[in-house]
Amino acid sequence: MSLSAAETPAPDLTPGLTPAQQARRAHMGLLARARPDDLARGLAGLFPDLPAHSFLRAPEVGAVMVQGRTGATGAPFNLGEMTVTRCTLRLASGEVGHAHVQGRDKAHATRAALVDALMQTDAASDVQGMLDGLTASEATRRRARAARAAATKVEFFTLVRGEDQ
Repeated sequence: MSLSAAETPAPDLTPGLTPAQQARRAHMGLLARARPDDLARGLAGLFPDLPAHSFLRAPEVGAVMVQGRTGATGAPFNLGEMTVTRCTLRLASGEVGHAHVQGRDKAHATRAALVDALMQTDAASDVQGMLDGLTASEATRRRARAARAAATKVEFFTLVRGEDQ
């Protein structure tokens, strides 16, 4: 199965990361983009009761400045502010999980941080199955969005006029 341009992951802009760091970056990004209800359902399927944890940084809402680049390569410019919720927690076994999610959903940030911490435990293979489901769900949403955008595509053409021959 090939990916369309809308489904192709963004290139890694930070060279020198280890494969483990790249994998963690990928799953943290997926958790941040996941729909909160999908993440809640997937986590509840694995752990009916959330694993024991304590907050190092309770979920808190704030804002970050979003930067953009013209053509993805130009000089950066400030696009505007975005509301985010961040959370850091520690499992009873000692693993620390972090999360930043768009919006004000503190439960989503907590669940994302839990999954990040769980990916550092022996339960990582079970949690990876849930992440694979979230990846498939995201790909389906992207395809649907691309199809809606394609439906609005306009083809322009010109007719050859008599004096142009």
